[in-house]
Amino acid sequence: MSRIGKQPVALPDGVTANLSGQTIEIKGPKATKSFTATDDVTLTVEDGTVTVTPRGKSKRARQQWGMTRTVIANMAHGAKEVFRKELEIQGVGYRAQMQGNTLKLNLGLSHDVDFEVPEGVTVTAPKPTELVVEGHDKQLVGQVAANIRDWRRPEPYKGKGIRYKGEYIFQKEGKKK
Repeated sequence: MSRIGKQPVALPDGVTANLSGQTIEIKGPKATKSFTATDDVTLTVEDGTVTVTPRGKSKRARQQWGMTRTVIANMAHGAKEVFRKELEIQGVGYRAQMQGNTLKLNLGLSHDVDFEVPEGVTVTAPKPTELVVEGHDKQLVGQVAANIRDWRRPEPYKGKGIRYKGEYIFQKEGKKK
């Protein structure tokens, strides 16, 4: 049984939900999002809460139950506040800067990396070695941060690369003579 799916989604102040069939639309002061649930779950909206229940006891219905509830909870949170991921760049000469809608990364490669920021996400570089990814869609913010990090993942010997703020990289010992 899904433990997360059992919990109803409480809508924050100023956020409303409209249900039409299997499509739920969540409106808030900052954003409006919609999500179409599969036929394996039933959605109900009452008294400022959204409840998700499975139809049947199939494995797919139980999988969709928890996932649907989590997606709706993230939409409700994103309608009022922004999601935020912070990245750190470590390495000699590694730096980043924003130029319009393009993120320019110098990561020790033979060329600079130009990363086009998708719509719905804002990327800022408060310092040359720090990046902040913000947006109202949790999945999109996490995906953009992961795509930026993939250009130079932190390596275990010197720790150079792009890492999430606060991420611990296990340091390996180098070769011995």
